[in-house]
Amino acid sequence: MNDMAAAIVPKSDQINADDLLAAPLTIHITGVNIKPGTEQPVAISFSGDNGKPWKPCKSMSRVLVAAWGADAKKYVGRSVTLYRDPAVKWAGMEVGGIRISHMSDIENPITMALTATKGSRKPYTVKPLVSSVAVSKLPQSYVDECIKAYDECVDKTAYEALEKARSGYWSSLSAADKKRLKDASEAADKHLANTVKPTI
Repeated sequence: MNDMAAAIVPKSDQINADDLLAAPLTIHITGVNIKPGTEQPVAISFSGDNGKPWKPCKSMSRVLVAAWGADAKKYVGRSVTLYRDPAVKWAGMEVGGIRISHMSDIENPITMALTATKGSRKPYTVKPLVSSVAVSKLPQSYVDECIKAYDECVDKTAYEALEKARSGYWSSLSAADKKRLKDASEAADKHLANTVKPTI
């Protein structure tokens, strides 16, 4: 094994900045748990998190609310790209922190003013996560809604859009869900192939 990234993964009950030393991480959100009044009130679960949720800091929580609204139930099924910002300070020292670079379910970049230091605010911009836009427009239950969309597919254009969207999250799905989607895809393809096009 020649991958040094595996050797420097920190031990923790949550992902932290050092988990992103090797590369940014795009996560597909599966749940949000909020406990007001605690030191880290928000815990965001995601596909493949291995029990280590993302606990956004207050600034990144504000980014989420600015982009997606305050109803955390709507975050499920959406995606964000996280990266390590080495300039993030704690107790006056640069220790690094997790920041959001891209988000699904936004059509254009969003810029907002976030607190940089005490008494100082700086503009912060997040960009659309293009690879997830098609999937993110589906309701919360991605697999069930995608299967329904295949069942209701009326032409090749819609079918190909579903195929492209599905590929974005294929690797994060369980074997059972992969089979369900594959069966739905094949059934839709067969149905479209056997549909007689009306003559003009």
